[in-house]
Amino acid sequence: MQFSQRPLTRRGWMQRSMAGCGSLALSALCGSSAAARENTRELPKSHFKPRAKRVIFMFMDGGPSQHDLFDYKPELKKRHGKEGKNEGAILMGPRWKFTQQGESGMWIASELLPHLAQHADKLCVVRSMHTESSAHPLAVPMLHTGAFQSTRPSMGAWVLYGLGSVNESLPGFITINPTRIFGGPSNYGSAFLPSTYQATRIGWIKESLKDVSIDNVSSPGIPAPVVAGQLRLIQSFNQALLERTRAVQDVQGAIDSLGLAVRMQTALPHSMNLSSESPETLAMYGIGEGPTDGFGRQCLLARRFAQAGVRFIQLSLTGWDHHSKIDLLADRCHEIDRPVAALLTDLERQGMLEDTLILWGGEFGRQPEQQALDGGGKDGRNHNADGYTVWLAGGGVRGGLSYGETDPLGYEAVENKVHLHDLHATILHLLGLDHTRLTYHYSGRDFRLTDLYGDVVEDIVA
Repeated sequence: MQFSQRPLTRRGWMQRSMAGCGSLALSALCGSSAAARENTRELPKSHFKPRAKRVIFMFMDGGPSQHDLFDYKPELKKRHGKEGKNEGAILMGPRWKFTQQGESGMWIASELLPHLAQHADKLCVVRSMHTESSAHPLAVPMLHTGAFQSTRPSMGAWVLYGLGSVNESLPGFITINPTRIFGGPSNYGSAFLPSTYQATRIGWIKESLKDVSIDNVSSPGIPAPVVAGQLRLIQSFNQALLERTRAVQDVQGAIDSLGLAVRMQTALPHSMNLSSESPETLAMYGIGEGPTDGFGRQCLLARRFAQAGVRFIQLSLTGWDHHSKIDLLADRCHEIDRPVAALLTDLERQGMLEDTLILWGGEFGRQPEQQALDGGGKDGRNHNADGYTVWLAGGGVRGGLSYGETDPLGYEAVENKVHLHDLHATILHLLGLDHTRLTYHYSGRDFRLTDLYGDVVEDIVA
């Protein structure tokens, strides 16, 4: 029997090669194909009953001044203008009014944070933090990854690795407006963990979120069948590589990430669309009102992502590095005060605060002494890694608690000291993870977020 064969045109090739791609795209979007089921990961089991299901980490880039916000020092106020501990240094007391708030009587600079002060009994303020370095290039990676000597998986990547994602159509780890420097993408990366555990980035620091989108999620101008065909071809290559090599984690991570990218095309724009929120909610977060709009959008997106099942959400705001012009601290506080208070109110109203762990803080704090950087003649404060403040809320921590102390002038932590490794261990503990057992074997040894250190701070657990 003879067959006639006409020349194959480009149009004909496209028609043949794309046959069935429409159904492939549909099945990928719905997550109902056999391949999707085959690649679905069973959620890891926590080591013990968790107190929190998710984390919202608010990174205040630069190092907020605890002396002017949460660590009230009457002795420092009394000795303002006197000689400090370091040669030639002059002590500088708090620049704004502190008051005792809530039934707990927690000291907060209510002049700067009037809305957040109303939530004092929800906050667990740790005033005895200390870390390894007071240099931004080392301290920022240390906060995010637990190490600064080499690139390690970020805190969010470890959490996602330990607990998995509950929404197969959204990333398990999202970072909003992260910094480009002092670690940059490594601060939300997965390092040697499979790539599926790294964060999906939305915007960059200082970038407006009004019209922000995520790069490479959609392919405008390319027909959907073509995109589906590209995905099928790439995934077939990946699957073949997976079957003939032992690089299971790396290749499987690529396969999972590509599948997620397809599903995100529908789910992510929906979660990022704030038009469904009521005018009252938008106003509560300060959206559309100048200084509060940017961080208000971050906080409202955090609530929406948390509702949708995102495991770890990081928000970022820069501008806290006040070597001079400490008065600008008031501007930063104005940006965050209403949005953060609104997030606490909203989560509580939604019944989510009890299982959402919120962490607020920077890479270190500030000194109790004056600093005029470059002879600027304006009051500021230098870095301090020996004693600083972070606060937590929800997710199994004790509200209304001021934990730990620095010395009377605020130079260093002296009572109930909490190292950054201890904070990381405690966060994992609240999520039901034992930091000593959450390990990944790489380069001949087991790695973990806390490296060889860290103790759970049981006193702050409710």
